[in-house]
Amino acid sequence: MTPEVTVTSPIYLDHNATTPLTPGVLSVMTRYLATDFGNPSSAHGYGHAPKDALATSRAQLAELLGAQPTEIVFTGCGSEANTLALTGATAARAGNLITQATEHPAVLETCRALAARGIRVNVLPVDEHGLVSANDLAAALTKDTLLVSIMHANNETGTVQPIAELANLAHEAGALFHTDAAQTVGKLPLCVDDLGVDLLTVAGHKFGGPKGVGALYVRSGVELTPVIHGGGQERGLRSGTENVAGIAGMGAAAEHAVKNVATNQCRLVALRDLLHYLLADALGERLMLNGHPTHRLANTLNVSIAATAGAQLLSRIPQIAASTGSACHDGSINSPVLAAMGMDADRAAAAIRLSLGPSTTEDQIRSAASLLTAAALNPRSHG
Repeated sequence: MTPEVTVTSPIYLDHNATTPLTPGVLSVMTRYLATDFGNPSSAHGYGHAPKDALATSRAQLAELLGAQPTEIVFTGCGSEANTLALTGATAARAGNLITQATEHPAVLETCRALAARGIRVNVLPVDEHGLVSANDLAAALTKDTLLVSIMHANNETGTVQPIAELANLAHEAGALFHTDAAQTVGKLPLCVDDLGVDLLTVAGHKFGGPKGVGALYVRSGVELTPVIHGGGQERGLRSGTENVAGIAGMGAAAEHAVKNVATNQCRLVALRDLLHYLLADALGERLMLNGHPTHRLANTLNVSIAATAGAQLLSRIPQIAASTGSACHDGSINSPVLAAMGMDADRAAAAIRLSLGPSTTEDQIRSAASLLTAAALNPRSHG
């Protein structure tokens, strides 16, 4: 018999959907919502501190990415950064764009809009682990390819793509390369030069910053057509008064990540693997891993438990806050990501995503494993 577990507050295992603010971030943000509230474009004194905050945050994020501050363009979110990258790189140009089947909707829906405007879009398949084949990309590239957009790590399975290899292929064909790194910035040590990317998307709330702020890394010399026109902020690439408080918060989160990302990664691998072991030990062959067994995020465990439905399973365990996949499709049992990986309907419907964060403890992992095991072994039980 599996012992009953009493949990007084929900165990948060949905860090891929959003993260709590890193300690200290809120106090940084409050300053620019209250005391230093001015417009950073104002010439008078009230604009000085906000303008300085933008410069500081740009430098903090650039350090995290291994970039130059001048290569950072602040946006309203990661989805906007993706839109600017894809639309800005292909605007008023004839040619084709290559992406892959398990991208975030922010990329796939932008590709759909671009296709309606005449851009030819080639969507590459993935294998059973969610990986793109370098051979498939090489075969798809032509002299007319404008841009290749392949996400760094998948938000549902955590599978990490071989970005450096893929970017090199794109450059050999004369194309630009963009990666949606919303799930890896602040979680994996990374450097834009090592990845070889021209454009890289950041979402503040995925690594301890606030929601409603993001950024696009734009390699020096890469020209983009702006999507939002107006007063010329952000070097004319993203007009509109900047969200100073949000940007300052993202910068503070980036500064914290620079100091802690490597340590956090090692700790989270150990906790993720402990969770996997405990579930596998209790459930045996009923437990199936979704995603690549090694090339995946340190914090992400996506599994299917045979003879269950993921959404129903989680609904019976209110002590755990987790999801069945992307937060943009929460509650749906039909994951386009898992379908693209060739997964059958029953296994896809049984999938749950358990994503850890810096605040996750070993006690929480052991409690979560017991709760999930009890619910899976006793399908009529309620948490």
